[in-house]
Amino acid sequence: MPINITMPALSPTMEEGNLSKWLVKEGDKVSPGDVIAEIETDKATMEVEAVDEGTVAKLVVPAGTEGVKVNALIAVLAAQGEDASAAAKSGGDAAPAKAEAQQEKAPISPPVGEMSTKPTEGRAAPPTSHSVTPPSALPGISPTGGEIGQSLEGRTFASPLARRIAKEAGVDVSAVTGTGPHGRVVKADVDAAIAGGGAKAAPAAKAPAGAPAAAPAPVKAMSDDQVLRLFEEGSYELVPHDNMRKTIARRLVEAKTTIPHFYLTLDCELDALLSLRTQLNAAAPVKKTDKGEAPAYKLSVNDMVIKAMAMALKAVPDANASWTESAMVKHRHADVGVAVSIPGGLITPIIRKADEKTLSTISNEMKDLASRARSRKLKPEEYQGGTTAVSNLGMFGIKDFAAVINPPHATILAVGAGEERAVVRNGEIKIATVMSVTLSTDHRAVDGALGAELLVAFKKLIENPMGMLV
Repeated sequence: MPINITMPALSPTMEEGNLSKWLVKEGDKVSPGDVIAEIETDKATMEVEAVDEGTVAKLVVPAGTEGVKVNALIAVLAAQGEDASAAAKSGGDAAPAKAEAQQEKAPISPPVGEMSTKPTEGRAAPPTSHSVTPPSALPGISPTGGEIGQSLEGRTFASPLARRIAKEAGVDVSAVTGTGPHGRVVKADVDAAIAGGGAKAAPAAKAPAGAPAAAPAPVKAMSDDQVLRLFEEGSYELVPHDNMRKTIARRLVEAKTTIPHFYLTLDCELDALLSLRTQLNAAAPVKKTDKGEAPAYKLSVNDMVIKAMAMALKAVPDANASWTESAMVKHRHADVGVAVSIPGGLITPIIRKADEKTLSTISNEMKDLASRARSRKLKPEEYQGGTTAVSNLGMFGIKDFAAVINPPHATILAVGAGEERAVVRNGEIKIATVMSVTLSTDHRAVDGALGAELLVAFKKLIENPMGMLV
């Protein structure tokens, strides 16, 4: 009986992926554990293993296909003793990649790292079919790419230009018969209605005296067409969004519209930390590498910021939390995510139990994670979760900024550049190296006083860095 291999969910948030490469070809025999494909998610490129034994009967989705939905059929495997050509025919065909991109949200997917290849018990596995809902049947989508958020119930599809002309002429666009694709009202239809003197909009009814004012209509995002009309044709190029950019956009909108952010800023003096860092790096033992001798570690200011943030969370455990609607999640460990810029976006690899690790361990672990992040070789467990995050733009000379919280975190620390500033000590002006940091917090989980307590604990560790060594 044929075994259908489907696109696996390689992370809890994955909805689609790019099938980067097949590592097998039709006719090859595979066994459980054999790596058969490379899948590119929004954050990493991961190898996928087979979980059944058999012969590759058909590669349904070609290598290089983008936007393959989770649970979409990608290959057919012939079981032992089964004719491969027969299995290929009964395994079914995949819908074109364009249609797959419009498929509704996929059902629950197999566990991470596994492929759904189990045939239905007692009979041949039926071909996987993917019903694609036409745009005209989807609520809020114009069949010809019209205005965003438009409902099919009691509304008329019309081009933005036709709507504008109709509004200026006082024409009720819903009373105009559309001759465009799928009955869409176009400019010519509105012009004809105006020339015929019909389809005038009914005057707005006056509200009774004392009646509450109607709520203003929600502001809609500009459609693609509306945005592009603002620019001269030929003055731009269109670069399609990749999976990473789409995911970043979706999560940022979620974070800013569902998390009540508030911000706290402090200045931290760095002179003691910079002095200690120099001493520790000078004392680093030498180890032999392929490129010769090198120090066993080389600490950066960011490594010490990570350690200080983790220790501050342990000192203020109520701030080491995540919000859920049913309960507050109080974390036992301080797992610090660190924003790393990679081509096309950013990713936050996580230093687990950073409060328990030495500075040298954090430094070497961070270098390894950042290197593999830039080559998209991180595993999901290496960048998902965490209890807080650090975003450092000091290397670019940025003085201060406010970062967006990355769910499920309740806090994120934005770190600015260390720079020489005039400070007042005992009534005298001195020069000190000062770094501004801004803590963004989820007000549902971390109140103002609690956030201030956390930031003060962080400042104390930065200005007295010997506390991070004991």
